[in-house]
Amino acid sequence: MYLRTIEPAEAEGEVAAIYANEVASMGRVMQATQCWSARPDILAPVEHLLHQIRDGFSLGLLNFRLITLVTAKHVPSSYCSHVYFKALSSMIGREQTLAVRRDYRNAGLTEPQIAMLAYAEQITINASLIGQADIDYLRTFGFTDLNIADIALAASFRNFLSRYFDAVGAEAEPDFLDDDPGIRSELSVVRQ
Repeated sequence: MYLRTIEPAEAEGEVAAIYANEVASMGRVMQATQCWSARPDILAPVEHLLHQIRDGFSLGLLNFRLITLVTAKHVPSSYCSHVYFKALSSMIGREQTLAVRRDYRNAGLTEPQIAMLAYAEQITINASLIGQADIDYLRTFGFTDLNIADIALAASFRNFLSRYFDAVGAEAEPDFLDDDPGIRSELSVVRQ
């Protein structure tokens, strides 16, 4: 990490509570969490918003993670690609997750999931090109305004998070890295 952050042993107050919750659930404080402690006043609101978007996601955790993986690819973000490749692999298997990462349109997903991911991808590549026709197309698959807002929130927030993580030098913890060096390389962006 490029920035000086609050180490778990130094944490106090709200930062300490957030760190303790992460240690209890994951066995460690992730760099993705710790990197926000350079601005401790931002850590709690960011964590709260992430949990609010993810835990209240109207299309379920699987679709949230699909969006996150595709978005991370196009940011591009090594950190989020590794973390969400691992998380999604635990849900749909490593091979299908790899297929989604490489070409979600030919990865055995449903037509609504493909449309959802195309929308998330466009948000990441250039959201200014999205128009009413794109939203109307999503509605043909039964997506509600809530669903569409959730897709846009998940993709947009991941753009923000991923870009921040890379900007401050957060690196994926070793247990998020795939065992295959080729896959690790595929998920990684070469830093200058």
